Amino acid sequence: MQLTTWLQLVLGRPFRRAGHRTALVAAGLPLHFAVVPLWLWLLGTMAALVPAVTPLPVLLTLVALPVLLTLVVTPLLTVGQRRRYRALVGKDLPRPAVPGPGRNWKSAVRRLTGRALWRQVCYHAVAGPLLAVLDLAVLAVWAVALVAASIYVWIWALPPQWRVTDLGYTTQAAYITAGGLALLFLGPRLTGALVRLETRAAEVLLGPSRTEKLARRVADLAESRAGVLDAADAERRRIERDLHDGAQQRLVSLAVNLGLARATLGDLPADARKVIDEAHREAKEAIAELNNLVRGLHPAVLEDRGLDAALSGVAARLPIPVRVAVDLPQRPSPTVEAVAYFVVSEALTNVVKHAQATRADVTVEQIGETLLVVVADDGAGGADLAAAGGGTGLAGLAKRVASVDGTFSCRSPAEGPTVITVELPCAP
Repeated sequence: MQLTTWLQLVLGRPFRRAGHRTALVAAGLPLHFAVVPLWLWLLGTMAALVPAVTPLPVLLTLVALPVLLTLVVTPLLTVGQRRRYRALVGKDLPRPAVPGPGRNWKSAVRRLTGRALWRQVCYHAVAGPLLAVLDLAVLAVWAVALVAASIYVWIWALPPQWRVTDLGYTTQAAYITAGGLALLFLGPRLTGALVRLETRAAEVLLGPSRTEKLARRVADLAESRAGVLDAADAERRRIERDLHDGAQQRLVSLAVNLGLARATLGDLPADARKVIDEAHREAKEAIAELNNLVRGLHPAVLEDRGLDAALSGVAARLPIPVRVAVDLPQRPSPTVEAVAYFVVSEALTNVVKHAQATRADVTVEQIGETLLVVVADDGAGGADLAAAGGGTGLAGLAKRVASVDGTFSCRSPAEGPTVITVELPCAP
């Protein structure tokens, strides 16, 4: 059983996909040779007309005609190549970037001057004929191998008199058969190497360039990052709702019950009343801490009424006067809105803690497709983004802004004032 399995692996593996690969090579011959007559026509025309005295317009017309025909058939040949790979080996060749839609002369010029079209012309006019020569060589190896390996069949098809009169054929046929079998084992490897070469050439010349691949990769990463940010923002809102509607309401109910117990149960011992008072105080502190936590996750007023109301609420809770000016023709996306809110909230918190300021100004406005956020104070200054911690303070704000492709800058001279400027993309 092990010997049979070994023979299947040794003898069967090379031929397992040889049929599809050989069919791919054979189907590529007409596609690879399709442009050759046009270029022979071009070379023949140039050879015939250049020595003669030919008017320049006529010469340009006769030379341009095969070139134009090549440009016309190139997209059709590219489609044929893609179908050949998809049908025979199940491979989809990546497509290059297509110029913008349109039927005017500008779109036509973009297509004719685009690198994708000329890479395809290079494939069909230069690489294609060279690959066709290799295709013919590999197919010839297969043909010779099959004929040589079955030489005894061809011999027995000859008249019996020839086999009787020329008995020396047996030794020669044995050598030919051995050579045919060797070529049969070599054929799948040659075919596989040629298919890999053709596939690589097709991917490089018929597919997107390296720059286009990088651009697509960047676009995919930006899209996936935007999805992650939206999912994280939605999860924060869900946690805020659960805390607000669940744990916070239970704590409020507990504080109310403890307050009622303290007010109605007048005959309690002093120790029990002390315990109730302590529990009531801790319940109210827990409610206050939970309110701050919920507000830090995603304040409900931001989702319900937008940036103007949310930032006005932040300013009202601060011990210094803060002027808030919000001018937005429409609400930005929830993710950008949340980033703007937390940037302003954290910046104002830093003003109160570290700036020794007496007032602050917050301006939020939309300029084109950019949301401009400016937070200024009249404090001592000296804030340094480079010296800030990696996850908190100004560095944390810069990372949060960068998560949505925004820009963050902080101008804070030693004597003040400090001005934080944030630009967030808010394209519709």
